[in-house]
Amino acid sequence: MSLRPTTDVALQALMLPFVTEALAWPGSGALFLHARDGWPLHARATPGLVVEQGFKPEADALERAGFVPSTDPSKLYPLVLLLPPRQREELRALFAQALDRCEEGGVVLASVANDAGAKSAEADLRRLAGLDGSLSKHHCRVFWTRKQTGRIDADLLAQWRTLDVPRRIAAPQLPQGGFLSRPGVFAWDRIDPASALLAAQLPADLDGHGADLGAGWGYLAIELLRRNPRVQALDLYEAQARALELVRTNLADTGTSATLEFLWHDVTVGLARRYDFIVTNPPFHAHDRADRPELGQRFIEVAAQALRPGGRLFLVANRHLPYEHALSAHFAQIRVLAQQGGFKAIEALRSMR
Repeated sequence: MSLRPTTDVALQALMLPFVTEALAWPGSGALFLHARDGWPLHARATPGLVVEQGFKPEADALERAGFVPSTDPSKLYPLVLLLPPRQREELRALFAQALDRCEEGGVVLASVANDAGAKSAEADLRRLAGLDGSLSKHHCRVFWTRKQTGRIDADLLAQWRTLDVPRRIAAPQLPQGGFLSRPGVFAWDRIDPASALLAAQLPADLDGHGADLGAGWGYLAIELLRRNPRVQALDLYEAQARALELVRTNLADTGTSATLEFLWHDVTVGLARRYDFIVTNPPFHAHDRADRPELGQRFIEVAAQALRPGGRLFLVANRHLPYEHALSAHFAQIRVLAQQGGFKAIEALRSMR
C-alpha cells in the first residue's frame, strides 16, 4: 500500500508552461528544488533534470523513478523549478535559494495550490524579482521570473537568505533554556501541545534500547532521556533531513550517557531493529495538508513489529483519529494515559509471545 497522495495538482500545474509552450525546456539541464515525483514529470522529456528533496519518502520516490540528485550546490542552472512549502519564512528562503542557483537570464518557476497560499507566494516572488508570466489551472497558480540582477531587490534577497537559518528558540523547561530550530520543521517555534501531553505521561522506569519515531527537533527524546537515565540507547528516526540536523544538536546539549543514533528514514517502510520501547507523535498530514490517518496507523503497525515481546509503545494523537482498531490489532493491552486539549496519550503493551 502506497502512503503517498495519488494526485499532485501543484506538480501538474508546474509543468503547464512547457505543455502550453509558454516556456521551453533548456537543453543544458534544470534544477528542481523541493522536488516530488509524479506522472507530470514523465509526460514529456526533461533532459538534464537534477532534484533536491529532504523529505525521505519523496526522496526515495524520486530515486526509484530514476531522477538524479543534485550534488553540487554551487552549480548554476538555466531553469530552477520549485514547489514552495507552506511555511512563509521557509518559502521566502527557498525563493532566495532558487535565484542564487539560477543563471543570469535563466528562469525560476514555481507552482502553488490556491488553498496553500498561491496568491501570497506569487506576490512574494514578484516583490523579490518581478514576474514574467503566470498561469492558473488545476486550482493552482504557476508563475515565473527571468533572473535579471538589475531588477532583483538585493536588500530583500539578502534578508530572505537568512530566514531559514537555524536559531535558538526560548523554552525554559528544556536544557540550557532553549532548543535549536528553524522554520518549516513541525512545531518549529514552540513545544507542540500533543508532545507535551505525552511527555508528561512518560514513565521513569524505561531502560534498554528504545526508539523515537518521527523525532522532530527532539523534544520527546529530551524529555524521555531526562526522566529515564537508565536508557542505554535511543534511535531517532526522522524523515525530514532538516529536522534531523537539529535533533543532533539539541540532544548533544542534554549530556545524556545513552548511545544515540540519528536515522534519516521513512518509518512507513518498516524498521530493521528491535526495541524495548518506542515513543511517537506520528504525522497524519500529506504535503497537501489533507488528513492521512493511514500514516499514523502504519506507524502503529511498524512499532508493533519492531517491539520485542512485552515491549511498550507510548503514542499521542488527535482524539478524533481512528487509531484504536490498529492498536487493538497489534497490541495485547491498551491504556489511555491522559486526554487533554483534543489529544490522547496512549500506552500499548505488546504480548509476551
